[in-house]
Amino acid sequence: MQQLDIGIIGGGIGGLTSAIALRAKGFAVTVIEKDPQWQVDGVGITQQSNVIRAMHQLGVLDDYLAAGFGFDAVEVFAPDGTLVARVPMPRLVEGRPASMGVTRPALHKVLGDRARGAGAEVRLGLRPVAFTQDEAGVTVDLSDGSKAQFDLLIGADGLNSWVRGAILPNAPPPQFTGQGVWRYNLPRAEGLDALQSYNGRRGVGLAPMTDALMYMFVTSPEPGNPRFPVTGLAALMRERIADAAPQIRALASLITDDAGVVYRPLETVNITGPWHLGRVVLLGDAAHATTPHLGQGAGMAIEDSLVLAEELAAQNNIATAFTAYHARRQPRCSYIVKSSLAICRGQLGTGPLVDQSQKTAEMFKVVSQPL
Repeated sequence: MQQLDIGIIGGGIGGLTSAIALRAKGFAVTVIEKDPQWQVDGVGITQQSNVIRAMHQLGVLDDYLAAGFGFDAVEVFAPDGTLVARVPMPRLVEGRPASMGVTRPALHKVLGDRARGAGAEVRLGLRPVAFTQDEAGVTVDLSDGSKAQFDLLIGADGLNSWVRGAILPNAPPPQFTGQGVWRYNLPRAEGLDALQSYNGRRGVGLAPMTDALMYMFVTSPEPGNPRFPVTGLAALMRERIADAAPQIRALASLITDDAGVVYRPLETVNITGPWHLGRVVLLGDAAHATTPHLGQGAGMAIEDSLVLAEELAAQNNIATAFTAYHARRQPRCSYIVKSSLAICRGQLGTGPLVDQSQKTAEMFKVVSQPL
């Protein structure tokens, strides 16, 4: 397609990887981010073999790997702490690890630096308040009273996407699953060389992020979708692991900093119909927000970025590119949302208990397939 001027709403993982991928295809890119400080949570994120491959395709793999800790397996434990299985992860980039853990600030810096270095403009402290579109393009009214004009607009603005509400007003809102997730950074346990996943009514995981750091995540039943003040969060997280496996309970005394705990209710979005209206399209959590049980939320957004850039470069018009993008991405993203939710419901007792080691191995086969 001819040179396009593309606006991206949202400066998170999906928005920044989109900016990098689109700049590599020669398109002009402006990222509009509402947070004037452009900050992210300080806890970690685990990204798997398909993300390693995607980062290689984006051309950022060396910087990405240097920011985190690579590993090649998932260890699945029973609720009593017994190791059930060590599931090898497929390596999709020769000579590189199958997966890695990284702090979100470190990942954000890698992607932000690369997007700006590639020539993307990043505008902070702004949000869209309205837009219009016609055959000539999209005009976005911004919160400072200014207007921005683009050939097309990408909504990479997350679970509670403003763009989704604007183009798909009848789409179901995010659905609360009944669980929340608690995250906290800890000193890395000696010998931790894999993502460790502990099954039970409260799922728990440990993931290495650097030689010195790991993070814990805990998925717990949270009836009524409560919201918690920062004061007391550490004590609440310790309560959530009071009946966990012995090796998890042994870490409870290290969870002391209320401000270091990040709690989020687990909500899902799965738009099965079109992801676009005219010249405006959705990407990442705006279209398919998943629970973290398979560790693929960010991975799906990063893959979206690559595929959307490919289709915009390959197709003759925007509508055809958006349709092809949806056809390539929706089945895989929907599989991740549904499979992760099945694990969640099994933990809650509202659905059949899922063998997480089996589901994880199945997931690796699915996401190892070409984009």
